[in-house]
Amino acid sequence: MTEEASDLYGTGARALQDHFDARRLADRLKEVTVKDSIDEKTAAYFERATYFFLATVDQNGFPDVSYKGGRPGFVRVLDKQTIRFPSYDGNGMFRSLGNIHETSRVALLFIRQNEKANRIRVHGNAQVLLDKPSLEQFEGSEAVVEVQVSRVFPNCPRYIHDLESGTISEFAPGGEITPPQPDWKEWDTFADVLPTRPSS
Repeated sequence: MTEEASDLYGTGARALQDHFDARRLADRLKEVTVKDSIDEKTAAYFERATYFFLATVDQNGFPDVSYKGGRPGFVRVLDKQTIRFPSYDGNGMFRSLGNIHETSRVALLFIRQNEKANRIRVHGNAQVLLDKPSLEQFEGSEAVVEVQVSRVFPNCPRYIHDLESGTISEFAPGGEITPPQPDWKEWDTFADVLPTRPSS
């Protein structure tokens, strides 16, 4: 039986949101950006991806994260709630797949690290498929992971570096120029919920 995703913000997140006066902003972001299914534009983005990061958790609650890579199309969106991807020959540890067997809980981070920086998170529950028809869908696969999506949401890409050119994000503090404000902080959608910063 698939477990429901926990609330997006736990008590720790809420405490820090309150400390930094960000609760209103966090709630608005949840309202505006968090979806429970994959739209066509996001599906196309996933299916163009050549890599993503997969987070899992074991039965004791300890997390793990791994890189998953392949050729464009190695991630397939079957419908608005379902993603499949292959697991190829690896080092034999099977940490990610083992964690999926134990708890089924997964998070995926799709990230584009070029001048069109972007990142999208996926939360859901997964299962490992070892049957022949599933394996035959992905050349070279040892196993197939199927994710039932419970949450999809973008993240602000401002700190993503351009790996193609080697350019560091202009938003990263510590450079010669003061980082600019991100565009979204000027949008009417968020203007009324931005944190109040104490004057220096």
